[in-house]
Amino acid sequence: MAVPIAAPVRAARWLALAVPVCLLGGALVSQYVFGLHPCEMCWWQRYPHMLAIPLAALAFFWRPVRPLVAVAALAVLASGLIGGFHAGVEYHWWEGVTACTASPMAGGGDPLDAIMNAPVIRCDVAPWDLLGVSLAGWNFLFSTAAALAIFGLIATSEKARP
Repeated sequence: MAVPIAAPVRAARWLALAVPVCLLGGALVSQYVFGLHPCEMCWWQRYPHMLAIPLAALAFFWRPVRPLVAVAALAVLASGLIGGFHAGVEYHWWEGVTACTASPMAGGGDPLDAIMNAPVIRCDVAPWDLLGVSLAGWNFLFSTAAALAIFGLIATSEKARP
């Protein structure tokens, strides 16, 4: 049974669920459909979204709703900030991590074969961009904007409380 809440918190809750689902879904489609394998920093961006999804989903059934949505928004913001850092590395604004490769055990089978044949995915090269903005850059823009919107909706609902 859904928990009844004020309209701004309801919108924040949906936003906290929809944004990480869409962004993580897009990352998985780009990986498994279009062959854009993630680098280490791409994985770092996915982990906060993986945390935000169950937190936002839990906010549909558990009280208090606002803290769950706020923590989900923090996770979305963390992913956005990591995306901003990653985009800066891709644009060569600053140096990133030194060891950046794909997971060698993704294919299963013989571990040594998997390690020897694993593609090296560089963090400082954007494998794809749209309008000059890389996937990490888009994650920064969408995640940061969504997190700020969620925080704004929560703050609006707090002001409207008696």
